Amino acid sequence: MEAAMGLMRRIPPKHTETALSALLSLMPDNSSDLLSQVDQPLQVLCDVECGKEFILCEYNRDADSYRSPWSNKYHPPLEDGSLPSSELRKLEIEANDIFAIYRDQYYEGGISSVYMWEDDNEGFVACFLIKKDGSKTGQGRRGYLEEGAWDAIHVIEMSMKLSVADGHLCNMGRMIEEMESKLRNSLDQVYFGKTREMVCTLRPPSEVAQLRMPDSA
Repeated sequence: MEAAMGLMRRIPPKHTETALSALLSLMPDNSSDLLSQVDQPLQVLCDVECGKEFILCEYNRDADSYRSPWSNKYHPPLEDGSLPSSELRKLEIEANDIFAIYRDQYYEGGISSVYMWEDDNEGFVACFLIKKDGSKTGQGRRGYLEEGAWDAIHVIEMSMKLSVADGHLCNMGRMIEEMESKLRNSLDQVYFGKTREMVCTLRPPSEVAQLRMPDSA
């Protein structure tokens, strides 16, 4: 199991599904551990009734069907699928509308979904998801991303009751914004910063290269 997880950490994200399928066939006894520990790329399905796409994940899944946050119906149809209470459903609808605005402002497009369900402690759990396919924005132009996607998953457990629904949305939104800001700063300073440093070391700018060239006699 340790070797399998080490392999999955080194596999490019676009090959995750293929590699996971191969491991499941080789290690059927560890299928539950593999499926729970390996993060797979988020998938998208269109809600035909509303004409909107929604994100598929374990948190809106029941059997082999997935609940749409727009129509609150399962696809494919499922008669006895679990649904949030009417009060929580109202909060879920509002959260989806607000999170769509957040997605457009910070990600400049993409697909977002919010799912909520009751827990066993008289509270509720909320899952916020965003999927942005960056390869669609470049359209083959030079200097733009050719292939790449960003998947964001935030799971928040609320222990308080739903007496102040607006306060819950504000608190959850603030938490997500702070967490994603820290993540972006970390990526920019550590990964992109180190990449720029290495590129400049291997291939210095033209101004620096001219200064290093010896004067011709």
